[in-house]
Amino acid sequence: MPRFLTLIRIDEKNVPEGGPSPELRERMGALLEEITKAGVMLDTAGLTPTSEGTRLTWSGGEITSADGPFTETKEVIGGYSLIQAKDKAEALEWARRFLRVHEEHWTITAEVRELVEDC
Repeated sequence: MPRFLTLIRIDEKNVPEGGPSPELRERMGALLEEITKAGVMLDTAGLTPTSEGTRLTWSGGEITSADGPFTETKEVIGGYSLIQAKDKAEALEWARRFLRVHEEHWTITAEVRELVEDC
């Protein structure tokens, strides 16, 4: 069965004050429980803010590093999930359900990509 990585992109400057509401946390927990019981979820987590991250870049035979925050970037990866689904359609449906648990004032993007298994 193929595996899919869903990258959750957010604009850190527009995250609601205090983060997710208690109601959102409850809906998210219920969905994560459902996807886990369905045997689809392999791993998921949120990420710390970019202010706590470091970017390493390989260019011209040199490695450079830059500590966050990464102010030039509008959207950043705020979390991810790794699932095993029967096909891309199923992976997309789980991502849609994840997006729908959020209140309307949230703006987030879910990028779903299949893992290449034969590398």
